[in-house]
Amino acid sequence: MNKALLRQKYKTLRQELSHSQIDDYSLAIANQLLTVDIWDKSFYHVFLTIEEQKEINTDYILNILAGKDKSIIISKSHFEDYSMSHYLLTDNTKLKKSKYNVPEPVDGIAIQPSQLEVVFIPLLAYDKTGNRIGYGKGFYDRFLIQCKPETVKIGLSFFAAENAIFKASKDDVRLDYCVTPSEVFQF
Repeated sequence: MNKALLRQKYKTLRQELSHSQIDDYSLAIANQLLTVDIWDKSFYHVFLTIEEQKEINTDYILNILAGKDKSIIISKSHFEDYSMSHYLLTDNTKLKKSKYNVPEPVDGIAIQPSQLEVVFIPLLAYDKTGNRIGYGKGFYDRFLIQCKPETVKIGLSFFAAENAIFKASKDDVRLDYCVTPSEVFQF
């Protein structure tokens, strides 16, 4: 199946989920994350949920990170060049939805990608070798190549892995893990 068909398939599957299912699955994903050996790190990048896209509710992950007194980094997307800037999430961080309904920081303390140790990555589909398909603009691939090679890259998905989704291009960055409500895949 090609990328466009997979994107459509998983967007449709997400839209079929109820709000209650999304919350239950999101909590299960957060609980699965507690079994992954990543909690000795300090700087964690988390995407903020686009509710209209029925994405995973990352509030549960944010609560775990805050409870463990970790530094939480969130991003602002720049659609002119498909880049992202990153900011420390604090009690004073003001969030505003972009025209694409992405909750983003208005401003804040800038953080460089090279400082990040763990990145939680949104996706639509992924395969058993760690390739992922996002929304197709390449924001995360551009961002992840700026991180240190040892940065842990964790995809989050409501669904199981595809056997093989596509031929990865040289610009695609593979996941180290993908966490679902019932399983942790390590690549």
